[in-house]
Amino acid sequence: MQDIFVSNLSERISHWVDAFPESKIVSDVTEFNQKLEATDADFSDCVFWLHVNQSSPDVLAYRVANILAQCQQAKVVVLANTPNQADCFSALSAGAIGYAHAYSPAAMLIEIKTVIGHGGLWLGQDLLQRLIETSTQLVGNQPVYVDGLLAKLTSRERDVAVEVAKGLSNKEVARVLNITERTVKAHLAAVFERLGAKDRLQLALMLNKR
Repeated sequence: MQDIFVSNLSERISHWVDAFPESKIVSDVTEFNQKLEATDADFSDCVFWLHVNQSSPDVLAYRVANILAQCQQAKVVVLANTPNQADCFSALSAGAIGYAHAYSPAAMLIEIKTVIGHGGLWLGQDLLQRLIETSTQLVGNQPVYVDGLLAKLTSRERDVAVEVAKGLSNKEVARVLNITERTVKAHLAAVFERLGAKDRLQLALMLNKR
């Protein structure tokens, strides 16, 4: 996938460069859109990282929708200087599939791209935890269904899945289970594959009992 940062900054910040050395930065998607059309590039192979400072939810929604209108099938991830719940939900409603802090470390940006590349949704940890708490109060599965899913996992994968489904971060899961973050990531990847979950929110909803 090609990475394009849409920002008023004159240069990419170091985290962006470290994560995606071959990425580009543009102030307006229109110019890049014209270049893509000229070369018959596939918009579905593009990730637009929309950098925003302070703007109203309506303005943010418009900017996301504008990118998707010009570059259909592209993926949009919003990078906010001051993340907040209202902007996050506004961006997602407009079609964005990710929302994170603009100065997220390179490793996290790479992880975001991996998740959305597999069809998942990415939210910041605080917002994800609130969404999981709200969603699991509204939606629940029969215990026998949840037990059947957990039976597909190894004992350690089960432990990791249950903690992640509570909204815990990888670091928090590692601390609770007394294992390394790398081990958590490995088990979580296996859990996603075995259960067919695209992201942490979907996993939480799958494992939520009535």
